[in-house]
Amino acid sequence: MMPPRAAVPPPAAADPLGDVVCLADLEPLARQVLPPMAYEYVSGGAADELTLRWNVEAFQRIRLRPRVLVAMSEPDTRVTLLGTPLACPILLAPTSYHRLMHPDGELATARGAAAAGVAYVVSTATTTPLDAIAGAADGVRWFQLYPLAERERTRSLVAAAEAAGCRAVCLTVDTPVAGARNREQRARVRLPDGISAPYFHHVIDASNARTRFTPLSWADVAWLRSVTRLPLLLKGVLTGDDAARACEAGVAGIIVSNHGARNLDTVPASIDALPEVADAVGGRVPILLDGGVRRGTDVLKALALGAAAVMIGRPYLYGLAVGGAAGVTRVVELLRSELEAALALTGRPSVAAVDATVLWDAPPGRPLGRPSGRPSGRPFGPSSSEQ
Repeated sequence: MMPPRAAVPPPAAADPLGDVVCLADLEPLARQVLPPMAYEYVSGGAADELTLRWNVEAFQRIRLRPRVLVAMSEPDTRVTLLGTPLACPILLAPTSYHRLMHPDGELATARGAAAAGVAYVVSTATTTPLDAIAGAADGVRWFQLYPLAERERTRSLVAAAEAAGCRAVCLTVDTPVAGARNREQRARVRLPDGISAPYFHHVIDASNARTRFTPLSWADVAWLRSVTRLPLLLKGVLTGDDAARACEAGVAGIIVSNHGARNLDTVPASIDALPEVADAVGGRVPILLDGGVRRGTDVLKALALGAAAVMIGRPYLYGLAVGGAAGVTRVVELLRSELEAALALTGRPSVAAVDATVLWDAPPGRPLGRPSGRPSGRPFGPSSSEQ
């Protein structure tokens, strides 16, 4: 009698990230796995989506200046931001409703960010409570704030972020109302049953393109600084006038952002707004940038024009949709690897060595040299004597 044939194990599932070699590979994969409503929510912008396109195209127009015969070891991408060491100048921007992208939602995002050694900025519109996110991984987390109508509730929310280990607060200042998000309207975007946003009380409703948020003024910035010990950054600044006033108001940092092109269509690309903001800031506080970062060369260009770091949004959401925590980590690893190559090819041994001379063309109104927004010789953030 023939011995029984051993059971043949089923073929191993293909790695969904196996063929991903750059960030552009992820969007079509994410579109295959996401419900159409979720894909439209992530990928869409405001109105005719001109700024959405410009955010990417503006980076593509900036040319780099290579250097040859510069002996160096592996380029150093490490930075220190607000006193915290990070593996590279790349952060995960605050984005909403991660459980629309993956069942593990913000838990997977936190794990992926921690594995990559980068900071994750948790959104007020998280679908996972802050304490649960804190328990998922030991990585660096900041908190993005949409203030609530009552100051006491806002104070309690900021206190909850502090208790959950968040190290900074990013106040979104560019959204008194929602933009004309026509793709969301057409897709009838809503949170499905079983998914909620515990801190975000503006019910998602694509039929109402004029949802109003809590109105803010500079007095609210002063009040918020008075009720938290955490560094406060303003997110959504595009002009030098607003950036200068923010520095005068005592903020710890500025995030140049057009809200992922989701609010006011035809505002400039974030990278086009960066030089004006950097000039106005004059190195007083760190500047971050989000919007359109898709390549390691984009990170380098932002650093050259005065940013201390960049934030990414849609790319890591696509990674989350395709591969969960591993997909988030993969996105950061790809960008960091490309940044290392760009540093080597422009003759820069480290992020700290980047200045505007890596650019082929001088920024408008500024000779080639160190950008005024990011002074040489020290990391951004308080020294031990300032903490």
